[in-house]
Amino acid sequence: MTDPEWQVGDRFVDLSTSWFHLIGEHIQAGDRLLDYWRIEKADSLIVLPIQGDRILLPPPMYRPGLGAETWDFPGGRCPQGSDRPTVAAEVLRRELGIAPEAIARLQSLNSKGWAVNSSFSNQVLYSFVAHLQEGTAPQIGKSYEISRAGISVLLADLTCLQCRAVLLDWWCSQAV
Repeated sequence: MTDPEWQVGDRFVDLSTSWFHLIGEHIQAGDRLLDYWRIEKADSLIVLPIQGDRILLPPPMYRPGLGAETWDFPGGRCPQGSDRPTVAAEVLRRELGIAPEAIARLQSLNSKGWAVNSSFSNQVLYSFVAHLQEGTAPQIGKSYEISRAGISVLLADLTCLQCRAVLLDWWCSQAV
């Protein structure tokens, strides 16, 4: 539903790359004319990998936006229309070396997706929990005990807000 006070006017920037589509528009907001910027990009998917009583992280990855390596859950882009469980299995293969048959159970945490930054982007985040067979993750960077203390240490290591949201959503569902 569109508020009649907000009217999109002309588009003054329209730039497409293989990573994103940048749009600059004038928006009439009552008696104000605003320059508004937004990005359209592929959705994201994060997988929380669990093996036995441990949560696994792949080795740290370099993040150009931060100019540093960070600890993150396995993740990647999930283009619209793609089969999300298949993308989740591919992410686990790529980042932890896990074969699809080593995934004992794959559970969706949010089938509708969460808006990543709704004021600036159309991107949503999907998340999964993957329960893995023992000894099937050859590219582990770190692992954390599934306990209050282990989750606290993991939260201290995770700088990615999306990863933290996935972890906390899953952790809160375990307390029920």
